[in-house]
Amino acid sequence: MQFIPQILFILAFTVAVLFFAKNVKLLRRNILLGKEVERKDNKNIRFKKMMRVALGQSKMVTRPIAGILHVIVYVGFVIINIEVLEIIIDGIAGTHRIFSFLGPVYDFLIGSFEILAFLVLLSVIIFWIRRNVMNIKRFLSKELKGWPKNDANYILYFEVVLMVLFLSMNAADYQLQQNAYEGYVEAGAYPISQFIVPLIENMPNSSLLILERSAWWAHILGIFIFLNYLYYSKHLHILLAFPNVYFSNIEKQGKFKNLAAVTNEVKMMMDPEADPYAEPETDGEEVPEKFGASDATDLSWFQLLSAYTCTECGRCTSECPANQTGKKLSPRKIMMDTRDRLEEIGNNMNQNKGEFKDDGKQLLDDYISREELWACTTCNACVEACPIGIDPLSIIMDMRQYLVMEQSAAPAELNNAMSNIENNAAPWPYNQQDRLKWAEEGV
Repeated sequence: MQFIPQILFILAFTVAVLFFAKNVKLLRRNILLGKEVERKDNKNIRFKKMMRVALGQSKMVTRPIAGILHVIVYVGFVIINIEVLEIIIDGIAGTHRIFSFLGPVYDFLIGSFEILAFLVLLSVIIFWIRRNVMNIKRFLSKELKGWPKNDANYILYFEVVLMVLFLSMNAADYQLQQNAYEGYVEAGAYPISQFIVPLIENMPNSSLLILERSAWWAHILGIFIFLNYLYYSKHLHILLAFPNVYFSNIEKQGKFKNLAAVTNEVKMMMDPEADPYAEPETDGEEVPEKFGASDATDLSWFQLLSAYTCTECGRCTSECPANQTGKKLSPRKIMMDTRDRLEEIGNNMNQNKGEFKDDGKQLLDDYISREELWACTTCNACVEACPIGIDPLSIIMDMRQYLVMEQSAAPAELNNAMSNIENNAAPWPYNQQDRLKWAEEGV
């Protein structure tokens, strides 16, 4: 009978790990549906950027209130997981507070965990008020209606429950220690949960034991559930923020990728001495079968990784000048739509034994409208605002490229300018011979 709790814990732990591994496998498969892109260069620069932005949260604190609250929750999440490690070892080995042999170090750790848990609890409550009570514009956008809003609140509720369970477990444990109950040796410091103790100090040991064990089990099972819920949540960035920042673009903002064949063709067109029938050089670069992107799988694997990493914080949209002037474009929605379409493709493959069956849909038009794409000013404000290196502009530009080069579906003003460049080597409707007549008129 004494081994039943261990057996149950090992079963729960195994199920959680297997389910998590399955989700990671699906996530990896979906991301790798994207096109190849080189992001393994300049490892030192990338590592330093990851440490500064992902670990150091340098771009989060540009908005002090939300940034500081997020740092508290982030630090609390990371450090309190040391306690989770102890719980897992105790659950498997059938021990209780196995790290208590550390003495004063253990007291410091538990005390720190409690203070962080309390700060996390306060931060989460403030986050909930900001999202649900205060009329903050970036949380009121229509793309956050329904599931996105509910998902954000579910995570906040989850964190409140986990912190309350953690403190309740410690309070009951502390009282059992004071009562010299068998197996509960004095270990740890309890600067927060000691204030809960007066509520339970008159309870018999049997009731305290039930409270402590119930909170212990609920806390660790809640963490297992939370871990596997991440795949379905915007909070997947907890796991993906670091790789997303590492593989993010390190080129100067505003530098767009160009196909060598197209670039050289334009150069030949503008060279009056070039052979008009010559094939442009490709500089060793393969000409793609399809220009740009009309569906999620036409994008790069990094763009798909970013879609899963998006926190839906809305900083990009709140900085977007097109959005601020009432245009339909929302960079946050671009990322959310990309993720939703990729999930749809993944579910299609799951239902068809790993093979995608044409569903008659695509990212363009079914998720992202042309009006949104052409509203973008390409100013990079959304890229600069993102705290974890996401680049909505790259998706917009790839989809624009598809519209222009595959469908010749650019706005009339742009088509006219491009036709003039092709015919007159300038965006204006004047041939090269007449271009300097304005100067002659002034003579």
